[in-house]
Amino acid sequence: MDTSDDVRITTVINSEGAEHALGEILPIYETVFAEPPYNEGPRDVADFLERFQRERVARGFRLVCAEQDGHPAGFAYGYPLQSVTTWWDGLLDAELEDPVTREDGHRTFVIMELAVLPDFRRRGLARHLHDGLVDNQEAERVTLAVRPEAQPALALYGSLGYQLVGHSRPWKDAPTYQVLLKNRST
Repeated sequence: MDTSDDVRITTVINSEGAEHALGEILPIYETVFAEPPYNEGPRDVADFLERFQRERVARGFRLVCAEQDGHPAGFAYGYPLQSVTTWWDGLLDAELEDPVTREDGHRTFVIMELAVLPDFRRRGLARHLHDGLVDNQEAERVTLAVRPEAQPALALYGSLGYQLVGHSRPWKDAPTYQVLLKNRST
Protein backbone atom coordinates (compact mmCIF):
# COMPACT_ATOMS: atom_id res chain seq x y z
CA MET A 1 0.00 0.00 0.00
CA ASP A 2 1.36 3.41 -0.95
CA THR A 3 0.22 6.29 1.25
CA SER A 4 1.82 9.01 -0.89
CA ASP A 5 4.57 9.38 -3.46
CA ASP A 6 7.32 9.13 -0.86
CA VAL A 7 5.84 6.77 1.77
CA ARG A 8 5.55 3.04 1.23
CA ILE A 9 3.83 0.62 3.60
CA THR A 10 4.65 -3.07 3.12
CA THR A 11 2.90 -5.97 4.80
CA VAL A 12 4.48 -9.21 6.01
CA ILE A 13 2.18 -12.10 6.91
CA ASN A 14 4.58 -14.98 7.52
CA SER A 15 7.26 -15.77 10.07
CA GLU A 16 10.06 -16.01 7.50
CA GLY A 17 9.30 -12.55 6.16
CA ALA A 18 9.14 -11.22 9.72
CA GLU A 19 12.52 -12.73 10.51
CA HIS A 20 13.95 -11.08 7.40
CA ALA A 21 12.39 -7.70 8.39
CA LEU A 22 13.91 -7.86 11.87
CA GLY A 23 17.08 -6.18 10.63
CA GLU A 24 14.96 -3.20 9.58
CA ILE A 25 12.66 -2.96 12.59
CA LEU A 26 15.18 -3.60 15.38
CA PRO A 27 17.01 -0.27 14.96
CA ILE A 28 13.63 1.48 14.90
CA TYR A 29 12.61 -0.27 18.12
CA GLU A 30 15.94 0.57 19.80
CA THR A 31 15.67 4.25 18.88
CA VAL A 32 11.99 4.82 19.65
CA PHE A 33 11.90 2.96 22.96
CA ALA A 34 15.16 4.46 24.24
CA GLU A 35 13.30 7.78 24.41
CA PRO A 36 11.18 8.95 27.34
CA PRO A 37 8.81 7.79 28.67
CA TYR A 38 10.11 4.30 27.87
CA ASN A 39 13.84 4.73 28.52
CA GLU A 40 14.52 1.15 27.46
CA GLY A 41 18.03 -0.23 27.48
CA PRO A 42 19.84 -3.35 26.23
CA ARG A 43 17.91 -5.77 28.49
CA ASP A 44 14.58 -4.41 27.22
CA VAL A 45 15.75 -4.76 23.62
CA ALA A 46 16.78 -8.37 24.32
CA ASP A 47 13.32 -8.99 25.81
CA PHE A 48 11.74 -7.51 22.68
CA LEU A 49 13.81 -9.79 20.45
CA GLU A 50 12.82 -12.85 22.48
CA ARG A 51 9.14 -11.87 22.41
CA PHE A 52 9.22 -11.04 18.69
CA GLN A 53 10.67 -14.48 17.91
CA ARG A 54 7.74 -16.10 19.73
CA GLU A 55 5.07 -13.80 18.35
CA ARG A 56 6.13 -13.88 14.69
CA VAL A 57 5.02 -17.51 14.51
CA ALA A 58 1.58 -16.81 16.03
CA ARG A 59 -1.39 -17.75 13.88
CA GLY A 60 -2.49 -14.66 11.94
CA PHE A 61 0.70 -12.68 12.66
CA ARG A 62 0.93 -9.49 10.63
CA LEU A 63 3.74 -6.91 10.36
CA VAL A 64 3.64 -3.62 8.50
CA CYS A 65 6.77 -1.60 7.77
CA ALA A 66 6.94 1.99 6.57
CA GLU A 67 9.62 3.56 4.42
CA GLN A 68 9.79 7.22 3.55
CA ASP A 69 12.08 8.44 0.80
CA GLY A 70 13.64 4.96 0.81
CA HIS A 71 14.48 5.03 4.54
CA PRO A 72 12.92 2.80 7.21
CA ALA A 73 10.54 5.01 9.20
CA GLY A 74 8.34 2.81 11.37
CA PHE A 75 6.63 -0.51 11.94
CA ALA A 76 3.69 -2.13 13.68
CA TYR A 77 2.76 -5.74 14.31
CA GLY A 78 0.15 -7.88 15.97
CA TYR A 79 -1.94 -11.02 15.72
CA PRO A 80 -5.36 -12.40 16.70
CA LEU A 81 -5.76 -13.39 20.35
CA GLN A 82 -6.18 -17.15 20.64
CA SER A 83 -8.75 -18.89 22.85
CA VAL A 84 -6.04 -19.52 25.44
CA THR A 85 -4.69 -16.05 26.22
CA THR A 86 -3.66 -14.16 29.33
CA TRP A 87 -4.27 -10.77 27.69
CA TRP A 88 -7.33 -9.97 29.82
CA ASP A 89 -5.95 -11.46 33.06
CA GLY A 90 -4.74 -9.37 35.93
CA LEU A 91 -6.22 -5.98 35.17
CA LEU A 92 -5.52 -3.83 38.20
CA ASP A 93 -8.79 -1.90 38.25
CA ALA A 94 -11.37 -3.87 36.29
CA GLU A 95 -12.94 -7.30 36.54
CA LEU A 96 -14.02 -8.35 33.10
CA GLU A 97 -16.57 -11.08 32.52
CA ASP A 98 -16.72 -13.80 29.87
CA PRO A 99 -18.47 -11.77 27.16
CA VAL A 100 -15.53 -9.36 27.10
CA THR A 101 -12.69 -11.84 27.64
CA ARG A 102 -13.89 -14.68 25.41
CA GLU A 103 -11.45 -15.23 22.55
CA ASP A 104 -11.51 -17.68 19.67
CA GLY A 105 -8.54 -16.81 17.47
CA HIS A 106 -10.60 -14.43 15.32
CA ARG A 107 -12.55 -12.08 17.61
CA THR A 108 -9.79 -9.71 18.76
CA PHE A 109 -6.64 -8.52 17.01
CA VAL A 110 -3.91 -7.28 19.39
CA ILE A 111 -1.40 -4.63 18.36
CA MET A 112 1.81 -5.54 20.13
CA GLU A 113 4.05 -2.74 18.87
CA LEU A 114 3.72 0.44 16.85
CA ALA A 115 6.79 2.66 16.48
CA VAL A 116 7.74 5.62 14.28
CA LEU A 117 11.23 7.15 14.21
CA PRO A 118 11.43 10.76 15.48
CA ASP A 119 12.30 12.27 12.08
CA PHE A 120 9.13 10.82 10.56
CA ARG A 121 6.59 11.80 13.21
CA ARG A 122 3.70 14.26 12.89
CA ARG A 123 3.08 13.21 9.28
CA GLY A 124 0.27 10.70 9.82
CA LEU A 125 2.60 7.73 9.52
CA ALA A 126 1.47 6.08 12.79
CA ARG A 127 -2.14 6.21 11.57
CA HIS A 128 -1.10 4.67 8.23
CA LEU A 129 0.76 1.90 10.06
CA HIS A 130 -2.23 1.28 12.33
CA ASP A 131 -4.65 1.16 9.42
CA GLY A 132 -2.35 -1.04 7.35
CA LEU A 133 -2.12 -3.45 10.24
CA VAL A 134 -5.80 -3.76 11.09
CA ASP A 135 -7.46 -3.21 7.70
CA ASN A 136 -8.67 -6.42 6.11
CA GLN A 137 -8.73 -8.16 9.48
CA GLU A 138 -11.80 -10.24 10.27
CA ALA A 139 -11.58 -9.33 13.95
CA GLU A 140 -14.59 -7.66 15.59
CA ARG A 141 -12.29 -5.53 17.69
CA VAL A 142 -8.70 -4.42 18.26
CA THR A 143 -6.83 -4.10 21.55
CA LEU A 144 -3.47 -2.77 22.65
CA ALA A 145 -1.59 -1.69 25.74
CA VAL A 146 0.08 1.70 26.03
CA ARG A 147 2.01 3.50 28.73
CA PRO A 148 -0.09 6.33 30.24
CA GLU A 149 2.92 8.66 29.95
CA ALA A 150 2.97 8.19 26.16
CA GLN A 151 0.64 11.12 25.48
CA PRO A 152 1.13 11.29 21.67
CA ALA A 153 0.27 7.58 21.38
CA LEU A 154 -2.78 8.00 23.63
CA ALA A 155 -3.95 10.95 21.53
CA LEU A 156 -3.64 8.87 18.36
CA TYR A 157 -5.50 5.90 19.80
CA GLY A 158 -8.22 8.15 21.22
CA SER A 159 -8.71 9.74 17.80
CA LEU A 160 -9.05 6.24 16.33
CA GLY A 161 -11.87 5.37 18.74
CA TYR A 162 -10.08 3.26 21.35
CA GLN A 163 -11.58 3.17 24.84
CA LEU A 164 -9.90 2.45 28.16
CA VAL A 165 -10.69 -1.02 29.54
CA GLY A 166 -8.38 -0.92 32.54
CA HIS A 167 -4.79 -0.83 33.72
CA SER A 168 -2.34 -3.70 33.70
CA ARG A 169 1.14 -4.72 34.75
CA PRO A 170 1.69 -7.58 32.31
CA TRP A 171 4.82 -9.00 33.96
CA LYS A 172 6.65 -8.79 37.27
CA ASP A 173 8.11 -5.32 37.82
CA ALA A 174 6.42 -4.01 34.66
CA PRO A 175 5.32 -0.40 34.45
CA THR A 176 1.60 0.26 34.37
CA TYR A 177 -0.09 0.11 30.97
CA GLN A 178 -3.49 1.27 29.85
CA VAL A 179 -5.36 -1.52 28.08
CA LEU A 180 -7.44 -0.05 25.25
CA LEU A 181 -10.12 -1.64 23.09
CA LYS A 182 -11.82 -0.57 19.88
CA ASN A 183 -14.86 -2.21 18.38
CA ARG A 184 -14.41 -2.37 14.61
CA SER A 185 -17.87 -0.96 14.01
CA THR A 186 -16.72 2.39 15.48
